[in-house]
Amino acid sequence: MLGNWVEALVLATILCGFFGIIFKKNLVMKIVSMDVMSTGVIAYYVVVASRIGFFTPILVDSQKGAYADPVPQAVILTAIVIGFSIQALMLVGVMKLARNNPTLETREIEKSNVL
Repeated sequence: MLGNWVEALVLATILCGFFGIIFKKNLVMKIVSMDVMSTGVIAYYVVVASRIGFFTPILVDSQKGAYADPVPQAVILTAIVIGFSIQALMLVGVMKLARNNPTLETREIEKSNVL
């Protein structure tokens, strides 16, 4: 029962980030929304991977049963690092864009770049 609520909250976080990317007009807010969506996706993987009844594969006890797969942990660590680097790259791009434009609103930038 609790797993369903947590999963629903994580999916709501992903949707909030997705709608933020679509509907926010400020570039910094779009980057923050993308980070929220990325965090929701990572949290969803954690919720899915944290099932009851899995044992840690490092333990050498005589426990027989299903072992937790360590591959999703490595994938999530890689996703965190890649997400951080993409966010840093986008913020640098926004900083360079802000030098030429007085605002970071997408409509104003589009208007000023039309030739």
